[in-house]
Amino acid sequence: MSPTLQLAKRFREVMLDGLWIANTNFKDQLSDVTWEQAVKKIDFLNTIAMLTFHIDYYIAGIVNVFEGGDLEIKDKFSFDLPPIESQEQWEGLLNKLWINSEKFAALLEQMPESKLDEVFVDEKYGTYRRNIDGMIEHSYYHLGQITLIKKLLKN
Repeated sequence: MSPTLQLAKRFREVMLDGLWIANTNFKDQLSDVTWEQAVKKIDFLNTIAMLTFHIDYYIAGIVNVFEGGDLEIKDKFSFDLPPIESQEQWEGLLNKLWINSEKFAALLEQMPESKLDEVFVDEKYGTYRRNIDGMIEHSYYHLGQITLIKKLLKN
């Protein structure tokens, strides 16, 4: 399997359908979360909705670069979640995450292997491979947070 196909598989595992690393994934963890649970604040922790928005924000930003656009995302805006006040709005955020995740993986599958070692936008960001690996690792980090917040919400 080519490196780009392997990376796409790893990305899909954390976001959409995998069980290998954490025995769960974003889609599995978020499938039974109501909008009220998603926006419920526990102490100083981010909400599930904020973490969902945050991950989607970065995925969408990288997808834009994969599609030939500029890197337009900024860390300072990555938690600027618009208010969620209904199940419909929550499901809209989830659907956006699933669509962007699949688009990320599909574009990665189409990427020439040689692109992985090219500079990602600017040398300070490293290579495409570094940013793709970083997105996967970043996603697992926040998946763990979501899993723990769900447990806290049940108590």
